[in-house]
Amino acid sequence: MNRPIRVLVAKVGLDGHDRGAKVIATALRDAGMEVIYTGLRQTPEMVVQAALQEDVDVIGVSILSGAHNTVFPRLMDLLKKESINDILLTGGGIIPDEDMQELSKIGVGKLFPPGSPMHQIADYIKEWVSTHRKA
Repeated sequence: MNRPIRVLVAKVGLDGHDRGAKVIATALRDAGMEVIYTGLRQTPEMVVQAALQEDVDVIGVSILSGAHNTVFPRLMDLLKKESINDILLTGGGIIPDEDMQELSKIGVGKLFPPGSPMHQIADYIKEWVSTHRKA
């Protein structure tokens, strides 16, 4: 890899709990990645546009509001509309296992529940990027 992995960490909707997103952003920076944090109250459209502008490898969405079955499919639709198939959409938060499985079926990457070890998240991102990043 010629450049560091670039990750956009996003909070979508009215979910105002961003402590976890900030912890993840710090952990990914400590793992050698460049991290852009969007801040609170972003729309899916804003997130995808920021991902395009920042030329990221990964979009990581922190979601605690229960809106995961709306937010992740909308983000996937927007990525497809822009013909983007080389950005990993991943995230974490309060998401039931059954919902994680359904979101995986539409192309969302691995989702991490609260308490997931930071190194597992960083390792997952590094592995995905090493196999999917275009030269």
